[in-house]
Amino acid sequence: MSQGILVINAGSSSLKFTLFKKENQDLIDVTSGQVAGIGSHPRFKAEDSLGEKYSHDWGKGNKEFGHAECLNFLLEWLSENFENIRIIAAGHRIVHGGPDFTAPALIDDISLKQIESLTPLAPLHQPHNIAPIRILQDYDNSLPQVACFDTAFHRTQPELAQMYPIPRQLIEEEKIRRYGMHGLSYEYIANHLKKVAPDIADERVVIAHIGSGASIAALKDGRSQATTMGFTALEGLPMGTRPGNIDPGILLWLMQNKGFDAARMEKFLYHECGMLGFTEVSNDFYEVEISEDPRAKQGYALMAYQTARHIASLTAAIGGLDALIFTAGVGERGPLLRGPVCEQ
Repeated sequence: MSQGILVINAGSSSLKFTLFKKENQDLIDVTSGQVAGIGSHPRFKAEDSLGEKYSHDWGKGNKEFGHAECLNFLLEWLSENFENIRIIAAGHRIVHGGPDFTAPALIDDISLKQIESLTPLAPLHQPHNIAPIRILQDYDNSLPQVACFDTAFHRTQPELAQMYPIPRQLIEEEKIRRYGMHGLSYEYIANHLKKVAPDIADERVVIAHIGSGASIAALKDGRSQATTMGFTALEGLPMGTRPGNIDPGILLWLMQNKGFDAARMEKFLYHECGMLGFTEVSNDFYEVEISEDPRAKQGYALMAYQTARHIASLTAAIGGLDALIFTAGVGERGPLLRGPVCEQ
C-alpha cells in the first residue's frame, strides 16, 4: 500500500483538496478537486491522474450541506476510489496566523488553541479552516497535521504598508495592523513564475485573486509589498457576501439609527453585503455572471470597476506595473471580469 498526503483548502464557500502519493522523495498528484458552492449549491468535481473525472451535485438551495459534511463525503470517496493509498499526513490552509505564525506549524493542542483564538479576525474562514483538522483528529488522532498560513507571506511588506493611522498603543499592544490574506495563493504564483515566466518573476507584479473571497497583492522581487486586505478579511474588494472597503461612518449610522450591536454588525459585514446584498441574486459569482437580472449585471460591472481601481492603487505602491496576473475561481474563469478590468 502506498503512502499519501492529503492537502485541504477549506474556504468560506468551498473545500478544495489534493491527494499526493509518496514515491521515494517525490510527491505524485493522484487526484484533486473541490466541493464548490457550499451554502447555496454544493457540487463536487474531481479528476485523477489518468484523466478520469468524477462529479456529484447536491442541488441548488441546499443550505444544510456544510463543510463537515463535505469532508466526511471526501474521506469516504477517497477510501472507496483510492483504497491502495494510506493517508499518513495532512496539510491545511489557515487564513489568519496573527502576529505569531509566520511559517508553517505542526498542529498540536497548543497551536490549535492559538489558531482558534484568532477566529474573531476571520470569522467567515477560521472555523471552516479548523473544522477539517478536528474531523481528521477524530478520524485518526495519530495523523500528523500541518497548518500553513495565508498571512505569513505578507510579513515581508514594508512597515508603512502594514500600519493603520490609529492610536499607537493599539498597534504595539494589540497588534492591530494590516496582515493581508490569500498568501498561499500569492506565494505559489511567485514561485511558479520563476519556472513559466522567469523574465517577469522578479519584476513589479500585481496578482488579482478574485473569487468568493477576493484580494489583490503587489509583489516586487517575488515578495509581498502591499495588499488590499488588512487586519481582517473584510477590507479591499467587494466579495461574495462581504462589502470590501466601506465608509466607517455607514457602520456608525447603522449603530445609531438601526440599533446594530456587534453581533448584528458582524452578520451584516460578513454575510449580507457583497454580491449577495448588492444584486439580491446570489453570492456565487458564476450565478451573478450568467443572470439576466439588471442588478446582477450592475454587480458584475461594479466588481470590475473596483478591481481596476485597486490594481491602480497597488501599482503606485510598487512604482509601476510589469505584469498583471488573475487567479482564483473568477480570476481564472471569468473573462467577463478580466476584459473590463484590462480595458480600464
